[in-house]
Amino acid sequence: MTGVVYPSAGRANVRSVAACNKGYEMLLFWQHFAIGFSALLPLVNPLGSALVFLGLVGLQPPAIYKSLARQIAINVIFFFVVIELVGSYLLGFFGISLSIVQLAGGLVVAAMGWSLLNQKAADATSDAQAQVASGADTLNANFQEKSFYPFTFPITVGPGCIVVMLTLSAHATEKTLTGNLVARAGLLVAAAVLSWLVYLCYAYAPRITQVISPATAHGILRVIAFILLCIGVQIAWNGLSPLLETVLHIS
Repeated sequence: MTGVVYPSAGRANVRSVAACNKGYEMLLFWQHFAIGFSALLPLVNPLGSALVFLGLVGLQPPAIYKSLARQIAINVIFFFVVIELVGSYLLGFFGISLSIVQLAGGLVVAAMGWSLLNQKAADATSDAQAQVASGADTLNANFQEKSFYPFTFPITVGPGCIVVMLTLSAHATEKTLTGNLVARAGLLVAAAVLSWLVYLCYAYAPRITQVISPATAHGILRVIAFILLCIGVQIAWNGLSPLLETVLHIS
């Protein structure tokens, strides 16, 4: 018979649609988690920053390292959350479009990846030593008062992280409210995982420096730098594509 509605079939279709939506949201979450983690990891660079942190703190009891590492990790989370929440409003205030942010931010991310990819091991070591020397006067100060500056900013997270997080936040904009929440949740979870890595590297910095050689750490950084270069090019292309479509439609 035609025109007969079967309730069981309708419920099955609803369940199927709900399952598809849930699968898409999970894919969206892990996609932005992977992009955010891969893009921010070489900039935060927990292993490299741990060497600078070790030089600034000096020979101290393990409890001091763990206490400082915990506070710095919390600061890193709040740092990224504030950028994530306020960044979009700043773009709207200055009248900057999403495509422009993706194009400019992607180029910046690609340039950072290219710079890290071609950085020499000697240069990275000398830079770290320079930062340690510049912070030598802080060894006798109260470490907790300096947990944000300079331990969190700019040693752990610097201006480059601000640019990249703004770009990733703009790149995570989706058509639906649920998609926006899921994509931004992926970025925030990536930031939380990075802060956890910062805690581990900082809390056990004396042990890590005895296990991992500088050559191995530099090799890992080269691989991550290449991934960062590819991510920057992809983000820039995502911003350039709608701009090119607009130009072609006008012409």
